[in-house]
Amino acid sequence: MAVKKYKPTTPGRRGMTGFTFEEITKKKPERSLVIPRRKRAGRNFYGRITVRHRGGGHRRKIRLVDFKRDKRNIPAKVAAIEYDPNRTARLALLHYADGEKRYIIAPLELQVGDEVMAGPQAEIRPGNSLPIANIPPGTMIHNIELYEGRGGQLVRSAGTAAQLMAKEGDYAQIRLPSGEVRLIRQACYATIGQVGNVDNSNIKLGKAGRKRHMGIRPTVRGSAMSPRDHPHGGGEGRSPIGMPGPKSPWGKPTLGAKTRRNKKTGKYIVRRRGKKRR
Repeated sequence: MAVKKYKPTTPGRRGMTGFTFEEITKKKPERSLVIPRRKRAGRNFYGRITVRHRGGGHRRKIRLVDFKRDKRNIPAKVAAIEYDPNRTARLALLHYADGEKRYIIAPLELQVGDEVMAGPQAEIRPGNSLPIANIPPGTMIHNIELYEGRGGQLVRSAGTAAQLMAKEGDYAQIRLPSGEVRLIRQACYATIGQVGNVDNSNIKLGKAGRKRHMGIRPTVRGSAMSPRDHPHGGGEGRSPIGMPGPKSPWGKPTLGAKTRRNKKTGKYIVRRRGKKRR
């Protein structure tokens, strides 16, 4: 897909880019696959803000996406490529041979009229979902399961793809977009191909208003606050933060501090992200 540039008619328009949406073939979503979305503005059920900088934004509806691909060995035809406001990737509307309709994440090169299928006997082509055991090494994959039957949890955003590196025993080594190499059971399902909308990372919003349309509120620097509101606050003029490393508003170390606490799954990581290759 292409990226369009706007004429610099205003300061906000200067440098702004957007999508051409040339790959979108259907504007309105399938009514049977849409549910309302209730806005919470970052608040939990107590009404307390647990995720900051959330609120407002354009009204959206949730599309029910089939991440499990559990309709096995039944061919489906791609009826449309649609826009989804809740994710960076595009959606493909599938019409199955038995009449059922489902959404999947649209991989690169998938077009209207193509046939896709999920199951051990499916061909190795974009949009088909197979067990990792049936996928040849070196193949680019996305929508990868971590546990059998739970549905794809990894590699679902626009332009991303993982690579199947090797297989050994019950596990396969998969290199994720972050550079991390991880062991995943070969019985887990994955979808062939790279996620579409690869130009998503090249979009420049251009103005603060587009961020507000997305439901993201402004972020205030800690150094611009008072000492009672943030550890970085206070001082005469624009002074340094006055501590060895930056902290969150609640005094927790940030920017480089390790946040991973799930030690149970550490044994499945062959090489962590950010490590230099040898």
